[in-house]
Amino acid sequence: MRSVKYTELGVFLRSRRERIRPADVGLPSGPRRRVSGLRRDEVAQLAGASVDYYIELERGAGSQPSEQMLAALARALRLSADERDYLYRLADRPVPVHGGASSHVHPGMLDLLGRLTTTPAQVITDLHVTLVQNPLAAALIGDQSGFTGARVSFVHRWFTDPDARRLYPEADHEAQSRSFVADLRAAAARRAGNDLEARSMIRSLLGVSSEFAALWADHDVAFRRDDRKRIVHPTLGVIEVNCLNLFSEDGRQRLLWFTPAVGTDSAELFELLAVVGTQEIVDSTR
Repeated sequence: MRSVKYTELGVFLRSRRERIRPADVGLPSGPRRRVSGLRRDEVAQLAGASVDYYIELERGAGSQPSEQMLAALARALRLSADERDYLYRLADRPVPVHGGASSHVHPGMLDLLGRLTTTPAQVITDLHVTLVQNPLAAALIGDQSGFTGARVSFVHRWFTDPDARRLYPEADHEAQSRSFVADLRAAAARRAGNDLEARSMIRSLLGVSSEFAALWADHDVAFRRDDRKRIVHPTLGVIEVNCLNLFSEDGRQRLLWFTPAVGTDSAELFELLAVVGTQEIVDSTR
């Protein structure tokens, strides 16, 4: 990977790295830091890359970064939407469409997510595509990254893959299905009428799921702002939680966080999440 563009990409990454203070991304400053911004190893850690690979990127060398890596770097470096698009163009990658798994997450929402260190939290789109999770969210509901195509949406998986339903007790499936459909109708209406992403998803579900089609015909409309739900954890069993939502200004992204339901043993189970982590969770829906 050597060209004028890739050299510019390295320079751009370095300039964005040097402007961020460790405290901005939840890292300790430490008394012996030699740089005011982030170190290369810290950016690599935040983006889930090896240090050597990230160093090569800043040098303008190495292989062309994948779209997934660019999305991770954009989030690690708290890039604005324009900066994220610029990064993709420097790497000769197509700029992601709005709403996909590589969608830009507003830096302010990422900052807030980073401060939620003691409770499961994640950022999703209005079509239930998971953009980023904190470790406790991955421990609670499983790692939601890595899906492709229509399956990036949990709602799509809910109506097309029986394994996705293991997240909730069977007795709750009917209520969850109705809630998902009402939320999707509200989200689709909020978007422009010619929005291809929402229309394609709805058309696909109408064609493959009779349950979805029947619920869609009811015309129920309701955003999921807060829920009390039961989550089936493969190791800890059923955990009763409150799920709360903070919407972005345009409504296309939501910060979800989970709290233990009062009057249950969920608070103790939450404490065990950090210990159990994702070591026992195997997502067979991939």
